[in-house]
Amino acid sequence: MAEGSAPRSAVAHLAPDLPDRPGGAVRLREVAFPAQVELRLDDEDATAFGPRAGQFLCCGMPAPGHAAGAGDPYVLWLGPGWYLAVDRPGSAYGLLAGLRDALGADCGGMCGSAVDVSAARTVLELSGPSARAVLAHGCLLDLHPRTFGPGRCAQTVLAQAQVVLHQTGAADYRLLVRTSYADHLVRWLLDAMTEYV
Repeated sequence: MAEGSAPRSAVAHLAPDLPDRPGGAVRLREVAFPAQVELRLDDEDATAFGPRAGQFLCCGMPAPGHAAGAGDPYVLWLGPGWYLAVDRPGSAYGLLAGLRDALGADCGGMCGSAVDVSAARTVLELSGPSARAVLAHGCLLDLHPRTFGPGRCAQTVLAQAQVVLHQTGAADYRLLVRTSYADHLVRWLLDAMTEYV
């Protein structure tokens, strides 16, 4: 009988190279297999959906360019009427079911879409006093704290890979990158981090 194989993350083969030492100038780690549900709503439906989704997610819907929720789950604003709800690994079914229920209850039926996109991206966490400087090597966004601070998020390009950049703390970032680009991005980050490690 054939044995099943355990899932392997997009950058598991690079895990030994990731600098994740407490107190380091910059740290990088992967949060593999997070639950991710993409929501698409029109403006009116987003307004009606917000309170109900907030009850389920324990956080409201984010304002443009922002994230809502400090831990798991959290919601990222990706564009007008376009959101990404992210939760801990293994919770995709419950996250999707809860959001679909909230969509139906608020609107007398489905007024938008909720789709499980968990396999589409992996999450990288970049942190430490030099994290902003590392990102500045390949990101065109203005990352100055006055412009892009904790709670902000944006879709951008980093090292020629599309990412969703989410600042979670003064020196803490989440990078949500397509799994097909994760290897490239991690290798680029490791190179950019060389002078800070």
